[in-house]
Amino acid sequence: MKDIQNLADHRKINIQKVGVKNISYPIVLQDKAQLKQHTVASVNMYCNLPHQFKGTHMSRFVEILNDFHGHIDMNSFQLILEKMKLKLEAEAAHLSIEFPFFVEKNMNSGAKRVVRYECSMHGSLEETKDMLLNIEIPISTQDCSESGALLCTTESGTVKIGVRFHHFIWIEDLIMVVESTIEQIYSNNSIDKRCCSVDTINSEVAVRLKQMDGIRWFQVATEKEVNGYTAFAITHM
Repeated sequence: MKDIQNLADHRKINIQKVGVKNISYPIVLQDKAQLKQHTVASVNMYCNLPHQFKGTHMSRFVEILNDFHGHIDMNSFQLILEKMKLKLEAEAAHLSIEFPFFVEKNMNSGAKRVVRYECSMHGSLEETKDMLLNIEIPISTQDCSESGALLCTTESGTVKIGVRFHHFIWIEDLIMVVESTIEQIYSNNSIDKRCCSVDTINSEVAVRLKQMDGIRWFQVATEKEVNGYTAFAITHM
């Protein structure tokens, strides 16, 4: 049987993106406390298609993914991209995964709770490689007067960071930098928490990320719900 997908195509039309998306797949992450953390990711895989080929079998993407079953992490990301580019004869390969990451926290009461963080990694390989790690850290504060809970005011929002790095960086360390910065800002403005504006949070987190070893590029995007609208600020290096 002829491999129709790999026959020469004389139409000379390049397809910029062809692939598969929304694959639910188990992955293993490096965990600073537990060494490894098993979670489930939503995976997108795609490549460009040079005009000399009619197409590619979609099953080949999943075959490549299965070659790394149980070993998909930051370290294997580059290897998957290399195999995609080679096996699919593509000029560029792209891989994107979205996954929850869980961190155990100690409460002031001595109890423990597990916090979920939404994360994603995006990688591409053409002439050079590129990898971007994104983490979403929630902001949740509550300020109650001495008169009672009915006078509580609650603020909520998120700080989303994206980083490119020279070498491996723990996800937990990035989360800790953001959360400790937010905590310090709110404690310094304990009398009037309205001073904790999105631009203040954004600037302080950016300063801390700039001081971290291994980060070569970053972006910080802060959003907060304020009086019925969303305030936001974006900073990048």
